[in-house]
Amino acid sequence: MIDMDKNQIPSGVRSIHLIAVCGTAMGALACMLKDLGFDVSGSDQKIYPPMSVFLRQKGIEVMDGFRAQHLEGAPDLVVVGNAVTRENPEVKQMQHLGVAFCSLPQALNRFVADGKKTLLVSGTHGKTTTSSILAWILYRAGLDPSFMIGGILKNFDSNYRLGNGPFFVVEGDEYDTAFFDKGAKFLHYRPQAAVVTGVEFDHADIFRDLDHVKQVFGLFLSGLHENSLLMAYDDDENVTGLLRDCHCRVARYGTESNSPWRLGAITVDSPWTRFEIFKDDRRFGLFKTRLFGKHNLLNALADIAIADHLKIPRDVIAGALETFDGIKRRQEIRGQKRGITVMDDFAHHPTAVRETLRAVQTVHSNGRVIAVFEPRTNTSMRDVFQNEYVRCFDGADLVCIRKPPLLKKIPPGHRFSSSRLVDDLRKRGLDAHYFEDTGAIIDFLTTRTRSGDLVLIMSNGGFDNIHQRLLDRL
Repeated sequence: MIDMDKNQIPSGVRSIHLIAVCGTAMGALACMLKDLGFDVSGSDQKIYPPMSVFLRQKGIEVMDGFRAQHLEGAPDLVVVGNAVTRENPEVKQMQHLGVAFCSLPQALNRFVADGKKTLLVSGTHGKTTTSSILAWILYRAGLDPSFMIGGILKNFDSNYRLGNGPFFVVEGDEYDTAFFDKGAKFLHYRPQAAVVTGVEFDHADIFRDLDHVKQVFGLFLSGLHENSLLMAYDDDENVTGLLRDCHCRVARYGTESNSPWRLGAITVDSPWTRFEIFKDDRRFGLFKTRLFGKHNLLNALADIAIADHLKIPRDVIAGALETFDGIKRRQEIRGQKRGITVMDDFAHHPTAVRETLRAVQTVHSNGRVIAVFEPRTNTSMRDVFQNEYVRCFDGADLVCIRKPPLLKKIPPGHRFSSSRLVDDLRKRGLDAHYFEDTGAIIDFLTTRTRSGDLVLIMSNGGFDNIHQRLLDRL
C-alpha cells in the first residue's frame, strides 16, 4: 500500500481548492468537504450541467478554465484531479506559492475515512453496482454509512454520503492517482474488507497490456492486511493467480461447487428476480431484487457475504435487496413512447456489453432488443478490442454502432473502426448498421422501431443526449 502521508496534509486546513472539480469523483469530494464545513472552491475547463448546477447549489464557487489567478489568496490545500498535468497553470501557481497539495484518495483518507472501517470494491466490472448495494445494506441495517461511489444511487439521489457510522464504502479504482503519483488509486486505502469482481484488460491509455493490469491488482491484493477479508470472484483465472500472493483471509464467491459462497437457482418473474444463496453448501437464503442479469446477482452475492461477515441479519439483508432501487445509468429506463422502451446503460467494455445484453434478454422476451453502442472510452476507441466486440452483440435483434466521437485523440493505426465492426457483425448474420453521428441514429430508429421494442443505449458518456432526443422524436 502507498504511504498515505505522502505530500503531507497540514493541520488546521480551512480552505480547499479542487483542480478539475467537475468530474464525478472530484465533484462528490467537493460536496463532502463543503458539508464538513470547509471553504471550498474549484475550477474546470468543461463546466456544464448537471455537475455545475449541483456544485453551485451546494454553495461551491466553480471557476471556468484553469488560471493562475484562481489561487489568489492561497488556499490552505489544493486537491489535484488525476487528469490534471504538471503543466496546468494552477498546478504551476500552486507550486510557486508553496501551497500544500494532495490527491483525491489522500483527501478522502484524511477527511472522510479517518477513524472509519473502509469497505472497498475493486475489479474491472461491477464496482459501482456492488458498492452501491453494500452501502444500502449498511444503511438499512442502521449502521449509518459514509460512501463515495461512481454512480448516482437512486435510494439516496446521490453518489456520496457522510454518515456517523463506523463504515466507509468506496470503489477501488485501478486508474492512476495524479501526475505526482502514477500508482493506482486503490493502493491508498487500507480496507477491513474488500471485493475483487474480476480482472481484465481495460484503460489502454494507462496500462500496456493485461500483465500490467494484473501487476497493479497484485500490488493491491498482496498489500491487504492479514486481518482483512477479501471476497474474490471464483470464475476468473486472473484473480485465482493473483491470490497466491495474498496474506489476508480469502473467501471465494460465485458458482463453483467448492466456493463457500455460491449462487443457486434463479427465477425471473419481471420485475423481480429471485435467487438462492448457499454458504458452505448449506442454503443461506432466498432473496429477491429488481436487478436482473446473472452479473448483477453475483455482485449482490459478494455483498451478502460481506454483510454476513459484518453480522448483519439475513432478514435485513433480504429487505435491503428488495428495496434497492438501482443506480442511474445502469439498466435505467429513461422513458417509454408508443410502446417503445428506451434504456440507458454505462456498458462500454466488451464483457460489460455482452453481459448487459444477456441480462436484458432475461426480462424482455416479448419484443425486439435494439442495441445502440457508442465507443467513447480511451480503450474502446482503440483497436485493442476490435475483434472482441464482434462476439458481444449476439443477444440483439438490431445493432446500431456509432463512429467514435473523439477518434482524433487516438494515434492513427491504433483507432477502432465502427464500420469494420458492423461488417463483421453482418458476417455473423446480425442486422447491424454504421452511423457517422448521433442524429443519423435517431433518424434511423424513428422509422425502424415498433411497439414492444427495447432500445438499449450503451455509452460511458452523454451520447449527445440521444435518450431524450429519441423519446421526443418517438
